[in-house]
Amino acid sequence: MAVDVSSYKGLIFDMDGTLIDTMPSHLHAWQQTAEQYNFPFDQEWIYSLGGMPSRKVAMQLNERYHIDIDPQKVADTKTRLFRNLIEEGCVITCTFQVLKQFYGKKKLAIGTGSNQENAIKLLEYNGILPMLDAVVTAADVENHKPNPDTFLLAAQRLGLKPEDCVVFEDTEIGKQAALAAGMACIMVVNGQLIV
Repeated sequence: MAVDVSSYKGLIFDMDGTLIDTMPSHLHAWQQTAEQYNFPFDQEWIYSLGGMPSRKVAMQLNERYHIDIDPQKVADTKTRLFRNLIEEGCVITCTFQVLKQFYGKKKLAIGTGSNQENAIKLLEYNGILPMLDAVVTAADVENHKPNPDTFLLAAQRLGLKPEDCVVFEDTEIGKQAALAAGMACIMVVNGQLIV
Protein backbone atom coordinates (compact mmCIF):
# COMPACT_ATOMS: atom_id res chain seq x y z
CA MET A 1 0.00 0.00 0.00
CA ALA A 2 1.39 3.39 -0.96
CA VAL A 3 1.14 6.08 1.70
CA ASP A 4 1.14 9.80 1.04
CA VAL A 5 3.93 11.51 2.98
CA SER A 6 4.25 14.47 0.63
CA SER A 7 3.18 16.99 3.30
CA TYR A 8 6.05 16.02 5.65
CA LYS A 9 9.64 17.25 5.58
CA GLY A 10 10.98 14.46 7.78
CA LEU A 11 10.40 10.72 8.08
CA ILE A 12 11.32 9.08 11.39
CA PHE A 13 11.50 5.29 11.50
CA ASP A 14 11.48 3.04 14.51
CA MET A 15 14.06 0.35 13.79
CA ASP A 16 13.17 -3.03 15.32
CA GLY A 17 10.08 -4.53 13.74
CA THR A 18 9.50 -1.43 11.60
CA LEU A 19 12.53 -1.05 9.33
CA ILE A 20 14.49 -4.19 10.19
CA ASP A 21 12.88 -7.51 11.11
CA THR A 22 14.74 -8.07 14.36
CA MET A 23 11.81 -8.93 16.59
CA PRO A 24 12.32 -12.72 16.23
CA SER A 25 15.97 -12.23 17.28
CA HIS A 26 14.98 -9.98 20.21
CA LEU A 27 12.40 -12.53 21.35
CA HIS A 28 14.95 -15.35 21.04
CA ALA A 29 17.45 -13.36 23.12
CA TRP A 30 14.78 -12.66 25.75
CA GLN A 31 13.85 -16.36 25.85
CA GLN A 32 17.50 -17.31 26.43
CA THR A 33 17.77 -14.62 29.12
CA ALA A 34 14.60 -15.89 30.83
CA GLU A 35 16.06 -19.41 30.93
CA GLN A 36 19.33 -18.11 32.35
CA TYR A 37 17.70 -15.96 35.07
CA ASN A 38 14.73 -18.27 35.64
CA PHE A 39 11.84 -15.85 35.01
CA PRO A 40 8.69 -16.54 32.93
CA PHE A 41 8.89 -15.83 29.20
CA ASP A 42 5.64 -14.48 27.73
CA GLN A 43 6.40 -13.88 24.06
CA GLU A 44 3.31 -11.74 23.33
CA TRP A 45 3.88 -9.53 26.36
CA ILE A 46 7.59 -9.06 25.58
CA TYR A 47 6.67 -8.23 21.96
CA SER A 48 4.17 -5.60 23.18
CA LEU A 49 7.08 -3.83 24.91
CA GLY A 50 8.96 -3.45 21.62
CA GLY A 51 10.70 -0.07 21.54
CA MET A 52 11.41 -0.08 25.27
CA PRO A 53 15.07 -0.42 26.30
CA SER A 54 16.04 -3.81 27.75
CA ARG A 55 16.76 -2.37 31.21
CA LYS A 56 13.22 -0.97 31.39
CA VAL A 57 11.78 -4.30 30.21
CA ALA A 58 13.70 -6.01 33.03
CA MET A 59 12.19 -3.52 35.51
CA GLN A 60 8.73 -4.36 34.10
CA LEU A 61 9.49 -8.07 34.59
CA ASN A 62 10.18 -7.43 38.29
CA GLU A 63 6.84 -5.65 38.60
CA ARG A 64 4.79 -8.12 36.56
CA TYR A 65 6.11 -11.31 38.19
CA HIS A 66 6.95 -9.95 41.68
CA ILE A 67 10.56 -11.07 41.30
CA ASP A 68 13.85 -9.40 42.10
CA ILE A 69 16.22 -9.62 39.14
CA ASP A 70 18.95 -7.04 38.64
CA PRO A 71 17.66 -4.97 35.69
CA GLN A 72 21.12 -3.94 34.50
CA LYS A 73 22.56 -7.48 34.62
CA VAL A 74 19.53 -8.90 32.81
CA ALA A 75 19.65 -6.12 30.19
CA ASP A 76 23.39 -6.66 29.64
CA THR A 77 22.83 -10.41 29.16
CA LYS A 78 19.96 -9.91 26.74
CA THR A 79 21.92 -7.27 24.78
CA ARG A 80 24.95 -9.58 24.51
CA LEU A 81 22.79 -12.51 23.35
CA PHE A 82 21.02 -10.30 20.80
CA ARG A 83 24.34 -9.03 19.43
CA ASN A 84 25.10 -12.61 18.31
CA LEU A 85 21.84 -12.66 16.31
CA ILE A 86 22.20 -9.31 14.50
CA GLU A 87 22.86 -10.86 11.09
CA GLU A 88 19.49 -12.64 11.23
CA GLY A 89 17.62 -9.32 10.89
CA CYS A 90 16.76 -8.26 7.34
CA VAL A 91 14.98 -5.15 6.05
CA ILE A 92 11.19 -4.94 6.04
CA THR A 93 10.31 -4.24 2.43
CA CYS A 94 7.38 -1.82 2.81
CA THR A 95 9.30 0.68 4.98
CA PHE A 96 12.67 0.16 3.30
CA GLN A 97 11.07 1.12 -0.04
CA VAL A 98 9.77 4.36 1.53
CA LEU A 99 13.24 5.09 2.93
CA LYS A 100 14.87 4.52 -0.48
CA GLN A 101 12.18 6.52 -2.30
CA PHE A 102 12.73 9.62 -0.15
CA TYR A 103 16.51 9.33 0.36
CA GLY A 104 17.94 12.70 -0.71
CA LYS A 105 14.43 14.22 -0.98
CA LYS A 106 13.35 14.36 2.67
CA LYS A 107 15.19 14.25 5.98
CA LEU A 108 15.41 10.71 7.35
CA ALA A 109 15.96 9.55 10.94
CA ILE A 110 15.83 6.52 13.20
CA GLY A 111 14.17 6.75 16.62
CA THR A 112 14.80 3.46 18.43
CA GLY A 113 14.75 2.07 21.96
CA SER A 114 17.71 -0.17 21.08
CA ASN A 115 21.11 0.45 22.59
CA GLN A 116 23.49 2.48 20.47
CA GLU A 117 26.05 -0.22 19.67
CA ASN A 118 23.48 -2.74 18.41
CA ALA A 119 21.51 -0.08 16.50
CA ILE A 120 24.57 1.19 14.63
CA LYS A 121 25.68 -2.40 13.84
CA LEU A 122 22.24 -3.30 12.49
CA LEU A 123 21.94 -0.14 10.41
CA GLU A 124 25.45 -0.64 8.99
CA TYR A 125 24.90 -4.34 8.30
CA ASN A 126 21.73 -3.55 6.30
CA GLY A 127 23.29 -0.60 4.42
CA ILE A 128 20.88 1.92 5.96
CA LEU A 129 23.22 4.07 8.06
CA PRO A 130 24.62 6.16 5.16
CA MET A 131 21.06 7.13 4.12
CA LEU A 132 20.19 8.70 7.49
CA ASP A 133 20.41 12.30 8.66
CA ALA A 134 20.00 11.39 12.36
CA VAL A 135 19.93 8.38 14.68
CA VAL A 136 18.42 8.50 18.18
CA THR A 137 18.95 5.44 20.42
CA ALA A 138 18.16 4.54 24.04
CA ALA A 139 21.42 6.20 25.10
CA ASP A 140 20.27 9.59 23.83
CA VAL A 141 17.16 10.10 25.97
CA GLU A 142 16.18 9.54 29.57
CA ASN A 143 12.45 9.04 29.03
CA HIS A 144 11.89 6.27 26.50
CA LYS A 145 8.78 5.27 24.55
CA PRO A 146 5.82 5.64 25.24
CA ASN A 147 7.23 9.08 26.17
CA PRO A 148 7.75 11.37 23.15
CA ASP A 149 11.43 12.21 23.85
CA THR A 150 12.97 9.83 21.28
CA PHE A 151 10.95 11.29 18.41
CA LEU A 152 11.23 14.89 19.63
CA LEU A 153 15.02 14.57 19.70
CA ALA A 154 15.01 13.00 16.23
CA ALA A 155 13.01 15.97 14.87
CA GLN A 156 15.36 18.39 16.63
CA ARG A 157 18.42 16.68 15.12
CA LEU A 158 16.77 16.91 11.70
CA GLY A 159 16.20 20.62 12.31
CA LEU A 160 12.43 20.19 11.94
CA LYS A 161 9.31 20.95 13.98
CA PRO A 162 7.47 17.86 15.29
CA GLU A 163 4.42 18.58 13.11
CA ASP A 164 6.64 18.44 10.01
CA CYS A 165 7.54 14.80 10.75
CA VAL A 166 5.76 11.50 10.35
CA VAL A 167 6.73 8.39 12.34
CA PHE A 168 6.73 4.77 11.15
CA GLU A 169 6.11 2.35 14.03
CA ASP A 170 5.08 -1.25 14.71
CA THR A 171 4.07 -1.17 18.40
CA GLU A 172 1.36 0.55 20.39
CA ILE A 173 4.05 1.97 22.71
CA GLY A 174 5.77 3.55 19.71
CA LYS A 175 2.51 4.93 18.35
CA GLN A 176 1.75 6.52 21.75
CA ALA A 177 5.21 8.14 21.70
CA ALA A 178 4.70 9.51 18.18
CA LEU A 179 1.27 10.96 18.98
CA ALA A 180 2.56 12.41 22.27
CA ALA A 181 5.29 14.13 20.23
CA GLY A 182 2.62 15.77 18.07
CA MET A 183 3.51 13.69 15.03
CA ALA A 184 1.44 11.62 12.64
CA CYS A 185 2.06 7.87 12.80
CA ILE A 186 1.97 5.20 10.10
CA MET A 187 1.84 1.67 11.47
CA VAL A 188 3.62 -1.36 10.07
CA VAL A 189 1.39 -4.41 10.46
CA ASN A 190 2.32 -7.77 8.93
CA GLY A 191 4.58 -6.14 6.37
CA GLN A 192 1.94 -3.57 5.33
CA LEU A 193 1.72 0.17 5.97
CA ILE A 194 -1.50 1.17 7.75
CA VAL A 195 -2.47 4.84 8.11
